[in-house]
Amino acid sequence: MASKRTISTISDLEKRWLKNYTKTHGISMAEAIRRGIACLKTTKSLDSYQKAVHQTKGIWLKGEGLRYQEKLRSEWEF
Repeated sequence: MASKRTISTISDLEKRWLKNYTKTHGISMAEAIRRGIACLKTTKSLDSYQKAVHQTKGIWLKGEGLRYQEKLRSEWEF
């Protein structure tokens, strides 16, 4: 995967925090930012999943799902 440089403006307080974090963990600022982005992506994916679950709650109208599934599978030939 190709990398691209980007310029970001952060507050002095954020810069000091980032500098301390990277020094403590022995990583570069770029690596800390990459990890932060990965964490944000994971969190947002979870938010999207939870939103989808909430939006689709109650749309199954054929009774209890597990019983329905077991009934269908019982009809299969093995």
